[in-house]
Amino acid sequence: MNPAPNLVLVGPMGAGKTSIGRRLAERFGLSFVDADHAIEQRTGATISAIFEHMGESGFRERESAVLAELLAGEAQLVATGGGAVLDPGNRRLMQERGFVVYLCAGLESQLKRLARDRSRPLLQRPDREQVLRELARVREPLYREVADLVMDTDGLTAAEASSRLCLQLAERWNGNGVAA
Repeated sequence: MNPAPNLVLVGPMGAGKTSIGRRLAERFGLSFVDADHAIEQRTGATISAIFEHMGESGFRERESAVLAELLAGEAQLVATGGGAVLDPGNRRLMQERGFVVYLCAGLESQLKRLARDRSRPLLQRPDREQVLRELARVREPLYREVADLVMDTDGLTAAEASSRLCLQLAERWNGNGVAA
């Protein structure tokens, strides 16, 4: 087990990191932080604008800086962006400063949950299904590498997934940075 001062959610787009994360943060008395929203607040630009003007590498630099700043704190639930695990330094930091939960979702669930979403730069293409397959191929092993706990969100509402995850976390992490 990983005693840590923060709870960190990783996983692909559409897995429920933000919607489940808000509920978990409330349940455990943690501050909720969506890393992508924090990046937008600090830069004054949307994720899409950062991708457009600075490319994915420019975004990833900002993501790493914000993640380091966030994880220096305590008593937070940090919902990371889907690609945060790509950087080895981010993975190391998540493992050192967080109890990491991998929220996994199958391709069909992702497509359904993201059907109307037009805000994600990597999905601004007609071949969304293929993009999601490729992202999963690259990122899935990295999510598993950092995870202290894996939770499948397929077929669950955010409320159902949160309830199930609360029970698992209560057994494995007491919310005060000490493994149960």
